[in-house]
Amino acid sequence: MKSGSRALGVAESSPGAARAPTDDADDAHFSTDPSPESVLCGAVVRADRVVDGLAFETCAVGGDDATDAIASLYDSLDRADVRYLLVSGIAPAWFNLVDIDRLAAALDRPVLSVSFEESEGLEPALTEQFSGAALDRRLDTYRAAPPRRPVEVNGETVFVRAAGCDDDEAARVVRGFTPTGGRPEPIRVARMAARAARRFAGD
Repeated sequence: MKSGSRALGVAESSPGAARAPTDDADDAHFSTDPSPESVLCGAVVRADRVVDGLAFETCAVGGDDATDAIASLYDSLDRADVRYLLVSGIAPAWFNLVDIDRLAAALDRPVLSVSFEESEGLEPALTEQFSGAALDRRLDTYRAAPPRRPVEVNGETVFVRAAGCDDDEAARVVRGFTPTGGRPEPIRVARMAARAARRFAGD
């Protein structure tokens, strides 16, 4: 990976003190607010760790607008030099599922969903939390997602879904943007910035 190669990392931070644990979402929360919003941050980061841009969006906690919100965030940056999109998990903001195949097609860029824990899948949690049309929409998106593949990086294992590139390229991208530890730098920076933005806005 060339040092000047750029990726957009996307992560979220949601209001509320209680977390709704999901196997595929690294930072999902549950809130009693009747219409809470999660802060999404997009961080443009070069492979040499230089942060080269930030943008913010919101999506509904427990909603179904995360895919559109991420596409809007990407468009707002107007950065043709971004080669890859790395999303933290596939179900941010309490099961607001991201359709990475649709994102990759819309943005004409490879999209990687990166998660950090072993998982037996989200279907039991989705079935417990939703019903009817809301459940059907989430199951359709989840079942259509590319499979998770383990990727070894710096002695740690992350789990990657890849749309718009093959598994070998996905592994090279994850390793190329993870200079230390097991968290790709674009996602790490985006997560810190999303948390800071939410706290600044008053949670």
